Amino acid sequence: MNRYESLVRGLLEQAGITVGGSEPQDLQVHDQRFYERVVAEGSLGLGESYMDGWWSCAQLDEFFCRLLQTRLDSKVKLPWRETLAAAVARVLNRQSSRRAGQVAHVHYDLGAEFFEAIMDPRMVYSCGYWKNATTLAQAQEDKLDLACRKIGLAPSDRVLDIGCGWGGFVTFAHERYGCAPLGVTISRPQAEYARRRCAGTPIQILAADYREINRREHGSFDKVVSFGMFEHVGPKNHRAFMKVVDDVLTEGGLFLLHTVGENVTRPKGDPWLDKHIFPNVAIPSVQHIGRAVEGLFVVEDWHNFGPDYYTTLMSWYENLQKHYPSLSPGAVPEPRERFYRMWEYFYASCASAFKTRRLQLWQIVMSKGTIPAYTSVR
Repeated sequence: MNRYESLVRGLLEQAGITVGGSEPQDLQVHDQRFYERVVAEGSLGLGESYMDGWWSCAQLDEFFCRLLQTRLDSKVKLPWRETLAAAVARVLNRQSSRRAGQVAHVHYDLGAEFFEAIMDPRMVYSCGYWKNATTLAQAQEDKLDLACRKIGLAPSDRVLDIGCGWGGFVTFAHERYGCAPLGVTISRPQAEYARRRCAGTPIQILAADYREINRREHGSFDKVVSFGMFEHVGPKNHRAFMKVVDDVLTEGGLFLLHTVGENVTRPKGDPWLDKHIFPNVAIPSVQHIGRAVEGLFVVEDWHNFGPDYYTTLMSWYENLQKHYPSLSPGAVPEPRERFYRMWEYFYASCASAFKTRRLQLWQIVMSKGTIPAYTSVR
């Protein structure tokens, strides 16, 4: 046993994980190069070695829960490349308008067949609300309805959805509340899909960066929502995003921000997630959001239902396992097995971060402070 293997085995044992063990969380190593790679590359090496088939685990989410509960990440020195990357992120704007389309190209532009196999019928790609739900479809319907009730949506409202994805919220708001929203997404394939869904309705879909939205060109809105998009905005642009909302929101309007939240303030996201799933991702913290809204908005309601994201992500994970083999040729990039293992790793690792409360899910309702009062609906 070399020093790399000894180090990795010792760390894993602190988390109750045994290499070669028989428990669901135990690691099975299939390539001895795994140990040196993890020591040298940290989180990136752990994820990429899983994608390459160098190790496996009977229950990935339980493996990650053990790692996170023991806080092994805080006991390991960051690779020098990641230390440098964090320093660069503090200086450069990694989510500039020039770079904003990278996450769409890598993630959201994937063929709709892949996402249809994973998500609910409405194609809602953010955390569901599981308080009274027993299925993914119901959890997403309940989340959308909760958001509509929080902002007091009415048929006469002009509604803007920043980061509308495949049109889940805008179609729901039209069907259930009689609105004719404007949805904006940076992904052109998403926009084309949403337009096909909305054909024959007064819903409008715009393919654009959020920085292109303004009152002069698009008018004002009584209600603005954004689901699962703020994680791509980045600390250098949080204030600019809020100023866009402030510009288009009417004086008596309401803004609902639905976003993943971090317990600590960081300049960038996990290196594996950044490279393979969400380029330039940066999960906001309370401090990030507070600085961004100061002087612009009054926070009327701040709702955390982070544990519900564990259930949502594991539902997507189960759908991935169930439907992936039947996807048509060309529906996903080659090699198919490595792509599958990447998404398996993504859903299981992120689900565990919510289960162990390392990540949160916030729905925040804001106003311009000109309404007499706000009454919570929950």
